[in-house]
Amino acid sequence: MRAFRSAANFGAASNIYRKSFTPASIASNRFVSARMSSIMTDNARPNTDKVVQDIADYIHDYKIDSSVAMETARLCFLDTLGCGLEGLKYQQCANIVGPVVPGTIVPNGTKVPGTDYQVDPVRGAFNIGTIIRWLDFNDCWLAAEWGHPSDNLGGILAVADWQTRSAKAGLEGKVFKVKDVLEGMIKAHEIQGGLAIENSFNRVGLDHVVLVKIASTAVVSGMLGLSREQTADAISQAFVDGQSLRTYRHAPNTMSRKSWAAGDATSRAVNLALLVKKGEGGMPSILTAKTWGFYDVLFGGKEFKFQRPYGSYVMENVLFKISFPAEFHAQTACESAMLLHEELKKLGKTSDDIASIKIRTQEAAMRIIDKKGPLHNYADRDHCIQYMVAIPLIHGRLTADDYTDEIASDPRIDALREKMECVEDKRFSEEYHAPDKRYIGNAIEITLKDGTVLDEIEVNYPIGHRQRREEGTPVLLEKFARHLRGRFPEGQVEKILAASNQDIVNMDIDEYVDLYVKKD
Repeated sequence: MRAFRSAANFGAASNIYRKSFTPASIASNRFVSARMSSIMTDNARPNTDKVVQDIADYIHDYKIDSSVAMETARLCFLDTLGCGLEGLKYQQCANIVGPVVPGTIVPNGTKVPGTDYQVDPVRGAFNIGTIIRWLDFNDCWLAAEWGHPSDNLGGILAVADWQTRSAKAGLEGKVFKVKDVLEGMIKAHEIQGGLAIENSFNRVGLDHVVLVKIASTAVVSGMLGLSREQTADAISQAFVDGQSLRTYRHAPNTMSRKSWAAGDATSRAVNLALLVKKGEGGMPSILTAKTWGFYDVLFGGKEFKFQRPYGSYVMENVLFKISFPAEFHAQTACESAMLLHEELKKLGKTSDDIASIKIRTQEAAMRIIDKKGPLHNYADRDHCIQYMVAIPLIHGRLTADDYTDEIASDPRIDALREKMECVEDKRFSEEYHAPDKRYIGNAIEITLKDGTVLDEIEVNYPIGHRQRREEGTPVLLEKFARHLRGRFPEGQVEKILAASNQDIVNMDIDEYVDLYVKKD
C-alpha cells in the first residue's frame, strides 16, 4: 500500500515549491516566453543573406588588378612567413605544432615552413596560422574591430600547397602559383578588413578571429573549386560555428591562447570548406534569422554596416609591424620611447632619473593594453603598453626576448610602470578611425626627478603605415632576412632570398614552400 504524506510533510513540500518561484525565476520565465513567442515557424526557405552573398560574389567575380595590392601582398607574404620562423624559436610554440599523432607524415600533404612536418591541410592550417601569429609581429588592421589579416595565410597556404602536391601526384587537385596565393591573401584581407571597418565584435565580447574564420572559409572555398552557392553555404557554416570570446586577451586572464586562436580559426575554415565540398549545405539566413541568427544571438540584434564595396583597399593600406614585436596600438609609443631613451643619454640620465611619465594614446589602446598590477606571462607583457614603453626607456630596444620571464624579473620595469599615467587623446581616437588617415598616434612626456620636463615626443603613425611604405619596405625586407637567418643556414637563406623577388609570382607554390623545409 502506498503511504500518504502527513499534512506537515505536505506543507513543507509545498513551501519548497513555493520558494522556487523567485522574482529572478519569474523574470527568466518571462524572457523564455518572450523568446519562444518570437521563434520563426514559417519554414519557407529564404534567400541567402545579402552579406553572405556579397562575399561569395566577391570571391567568384572580382579580379585583382591593383599593382600596389600585389606588391604589398608579396611583402606581406614574406613578412608573414618570416614571423612564423621566428615564432618557432620559442618552445611553447614549437610544442603545439606538428601532426596530432607524432611521426605522422601525410603523402602530398601540407609542408609546415621552418619544420620537416608534412600534415593534412586542416592541421597544416593550424600549424602555419599558429607560428605566424605567435609573436604578434605580423601585419595589422585597425578599425572598429582589430585584427591581423595575414593570419588567413594559414589556411590559404595549407590548401594551396596540398592541392598543388596532389595535382602533381596525379590526384585530385590544382597547381597553384605564388601569384594565386597572393591574390587569395588580397581577398582574405579585404573580407576581414571590410567587415572590421564599421563593426565592433569586441564590444559584444567576441574575438576578432571570427573574421579570420569567415575570410579564410570564403577564400579557401574558391580555391577548392566550390560553386558560388557552395561558397555561400560554407560562409554560413563559418558564421554558425562557435565563436571565440576575447577572455584570453584581457586582464586578468591573458594567456597564450591568443597566439594560436587564429590558427584554430583558419584551420576550422579549411575543415568547413571541405565539408561543404563533400555535400554539406548551408543556412541561407544565418545572419538575419529571428532568435537563432548571428545578429540576434551574438550581435545585439544589430546588422553589419559597411563603408565601401570589396576591392583591394585593405591590402593596399595594411599596417606592417616592422620595428617592434608589440601590440599595434603601442607601436608609436615604443618609437617615442626609443627616441626619449636617446634624449636621456644625451643628458647623462637613465630611466632611474624619471619621476613620472604621461602617455597620450587612443581609446582602443586604453581598452586593450592599459594594464596595472602584476603581469603573469609573455602574453600579458606584450599586451601592456606600460611594459612596452618601459623596456625601450631602460634598454633602448624592444625584442621578442624582452617579454620573457628572465627580462621581466628586472625590478626597474615594474618601478617604471608605476610612474606611468595613460590618458585618451580624442584627436588620436578620431584620426584612428578616419578613412584618409588611419593613424595610431601616441605621445610621451617625461618629468625627471630634478623637475626637468623633457619635450613631449608624438608619433602619429609607425614606419609600417602606408604613408611610410617607401621608408619601411627596406626595413621590412631586412626583418625578413633576419628571421630567415635565425632559422636556416646561410646557403638556404640565400636560396630563399634569391627566389623571393618580384618574379616569385611565377613559382609553383610547392616549390617555394620546399625552400623552407628545416633540415637536421
